[in-house]
Amino acid sequence: MTTYFIQAFIYLLAAVIAVPLAKRFGLGSVLGYLVAGVVIGPVMGLVGQETTTIQHFAEFGVVMMLFLIGMEIDPKALWAMRVRLLGLGGLQVTLTAAAGMAVAWWLGLQWQTALTVGLIFALSSTAIVLQTLDEKGLSKTEGGRNTFAVLLFQDIAVIPMLALIPLLALPGLKGSSSSIPSDDLGLSLVVGLPGWAHALVVVGAIAAVIVGGYYLSRPLFRYVVKSGLREVFTATALMLVIGIAALMSLVNLSPALGAFLAGVVLANSEFRHELEANIEPFKGLLLGLFFITVGAGINFEVLVAEWDTVVSLGVAVIVVKALILLILAQVFGIRSSNGWLFTLGLAQAGEFGFVLLTYSAQNHVIPSDISQILSLVVALSMFLTPLLFIVYDRIVLPRYRRSSNDDRGADTIDEQAPVIVAGVGRFGQIVCRLLRANNVPIVVLDHELEQIENVRRINIKSFFGDASRPDLLEKAGIEQARLLVVAIDDRDRAVKMVKHVKHFFPSVWVLARAFDRGHGYQLREAGADDVMSETYHSALELGGHALTAVGVHPMRAKQMTWAFVENERAHEEQLFEAWKEIEEGINFSPRYGELFMKLEEALSSTMHRNWEEPRPEDVPVWTPPTK
Repeated sequence: MTTYFIQAFIYLLAAVIAVPLAKRFGLGSVLGYLVAGVVIGPVMGLVGQETTTIQHFAEFGVVMMLFLIGMEIDPKALWAMRVRLLGLGGLQVTLTAAAGMAVAWWLGLQWQTALTVGLIFALSSTAIVLQTLDEKGLSKTEGGRNTFAVLLFQDIAVIPMLALIPLLALPGLKGSSSSIPSDDLGLSLVVGLPGWAHALVVVGAIAAVIVGGYYLSRPLFRYVVKSGLREVFTATALMLVIGIAALMSLVNLSPALGAFLAGVVLANSEFRHELEANIEPFKGLLLGLFFITVGAGINFEVLVAEWDTVVSLGVAVIVVKALILLILAQVFGIRSSNGWLFTLGLAQAGEFGFVLLTYSAQNHVIPSDISQILSLVVALSMFLTPLLFIVYDRIVLPRYRRSSNDDRGADTIDEQAPVIVAGVGRFGQIVCRLLRANNVPIVVLDHELEQIENVRRINIKSFFGDASRPDLLEKAGIEQARLLVVAIDDRDRAVKMVKHVKHFFPSVWVLARAFDRGHGYQLREAGADDVMSETYHSALELGGHALTAVGVHPMRAKQMTWAFVENERAHEEQLFEAWKEIEEGINFSPRYGELFMKLEEALSSTMHRNWEEPRPEDVPVWTPPTK
């Protein structure tokens, strides 16, 4: 038992140290887990033979992830994506498998082994890709949706692959000692059955998941909820997912696919959100553990001996798959940055590759020495996947953002007005609408073409161009303008713009939108005459509603919110002067922290002053309008 505790502590300690560091440096959590696994495994030797066993256990995180994804998809939405699912996914698997088979056959492998290798490398990593897309908020983009469709088809395609591999067995490997001995595969409901019976059992298992999920899950959860014990609901949720995975394994189907199907069935259940909340922590922990085991399972002896082969094949897998994916992206109209997200996101091999490699070796399709090398190739390609996403974030995405704007030159500004509004996003649009409603002439500038087109649809004339460019400001009439509203989304550009205007045109009154308190101080220091935090008043309004909701009288809540504002104003200058002494950002230096605590004490004192209950005649009463 002590050994298990120590091993668990090592895995968790590695994750706790590596993942926050990776996130801090913008590398993503997945790469942090992989690096942690490499450090505690091949580098330091703190974990060993148990890694493979833990990896099989941790693969259950993929099952949970597919279950949660299924609950996010309405069956109608699944039907709507059938073209991407079958067309895009089917072509990707077919073309990649064919390319992989051709390369393997060219390298001298028999056609049965070459075909299996092609099938293995046709798959991508569902765990890494979906986790990364979710972290980066890319799941809802066009590239993210198409990536998910292909991954889902790949998970479905694992089923016929598992059925095909035993038929490709090589007679020369069956009696060879080099082949991996077949392990006890456990219980199965389809072993030894004829084809028609096998198919019947599989259909019955799928029907059981659908019918049971639709008709039996609701009474079960209602019964559990009546107990009033949250841990029992959590146990029921885990029981459901584990049971579905076990059933799919018994009929030689993908547990992940069965879990996804169950999730789709439960998508409209009233218990959906509670299920997600209970399973999410287990999913995240098991996925992290899976990534650690991938890194820890790298065989450095084979890697050192065959490093050139492993690296060459790993790069070849990524390049060949990327070329095929890029072509498919163009054919299916996945353009610009979405096409590159689709291409780079799916260019690696996947975790099911380990499953198929082991299964192929057990069924005498791939020799054990080749299987070990290919396993390293799969791990290497997965290890490089977070780096591909970094390339997308730091090279591809900025390039397309610039090109989408820079391909078109700035508009010719043929109007001047006393008010110039820089930036017409969600904040600037409201300012423009208010000014226009009062017939105030304005000139609107924005560097995002999409925002310009949006405001033109509501008849606000605007010009495309970088508002921080001095020449465009001069064409818009900054020299004669009375007011400049700075509402652009780039913090640094906003500060530089305010500095420029107040230096060369000090008579122009500058109103600036701040993202937070620190940005507000930077804008004030740059010379802005009036600074407003974008969330300040909405948060204040919501805070007043919160007070009312917990029983505070509405008039008292209104007084409290105004007292809050007055208290902030009273200490504003002191905090600003203290902030100017800080070298970087809004770190809480001793002086700033002391002043902020005084502000909080004054606020608390203000809130607890005596307050008289309003007389009934002073409280406005709503009366229905007369006809």
